[in-house]
Amino acid sequence: MTSSTQKKLFCFGLGYVGSALAAALHGEGWAVGGTCRTPEKQRTLSAAGWSVAVFDAPAVVPDLAAALEEATHVLVSIPPKPEIGDVVRHHFHDALESARQVEWIGYLSTTGVYGDHDGNWVDETTPLMPKFPHQQRRAEAERAWMRLAYSASSPVHLFRLAGIYGPGRNPFVKIQNGTAQRIDKPGLMFGRVHVDDVVQVLQASIARPHAGRVYNVVDNIPASPREVIQHACDLLQVKPPRLVAFEDAELSEMGKSFYLTNKRVDNHRIKSELGVKLRYPGYRAGLDALFADFK
Repeated sequence: MTSSTQKKLFCFGLGYVGSALAAALHGEGWAVGGTCRTPEKQRTLSAAGWSVAVFDAPAVVPDLAAALEEATHVLVSIPPKPEIGDVVRHHFHDALESARQVEWIGYLSTTGVYGDHDGNWVDETTPLMPKFPHQQRRAEAERAWMRLAYSASSPVHLFRLAGIYGPGRNPFVKIQNGTAQRIDKPGLMFGRVHVDDVVQVLQASIARPHAGRVYNVVDNIPASPREVIQHACDLLQVKPPRLVAFEDAELSEMGKSFYLTNKRVDNHRIKSELGVKLRYPGYRAGLDALFADFK
């Protein structure tokens, strides 16, 4: 049990971002709990002192009523599924509605919900134009969470994340394992953000909550994916992968969506409202810092 004054984070989906936030808050004395998809990962996360349940809908759906009743803050980082949409609201809507101690709910979405804007700037007021099914599911999940916010005075905040990179998940890893690609699509601009800055934004929102608010979580410098790979190769002093025309690249639907939704994403709101000063304002700063520790 948590004490009456201790903060407790419950994270639906202790993946890359969820685990990073949980680790940061746990280091500040918070109690941490959440879900993961496998017993193996449950054992690993539990060893860190976290209270973790396996949640892999529809096969495994735990009883989380007691955990949510104790939670003061809830992060949702599980993407919606084709067959049922947002799995957290589908299975735990009632438990969340009755969780009276919850002060803050964060839902992690994606800047993909904006769709294609021919490289023009978008901000949080731009109408959504999701183009691909997974983007459409995200947009619907956003609407569902916002309906909860306005109908129940629930403290929901939406965070639209750009491409996330950081330790263990970056171009150096792809270059090393041979999966890096340089795809040529003239004019394409894409946003990204270091995981440390995602955590910083989430912590800033927790400290300064604004229920019902939407935030773009992205760095200052949109850039083409090919130039990011080129910079990483320059740092490693290796020859970059050959340039492949977009039309000839073998990409999944998810991969294609990055190349067919061209936009620059404005991040002014996280600075003006949350007081965030990005540690890594552009991909060069982020990759340079990662390279210093890369082995």
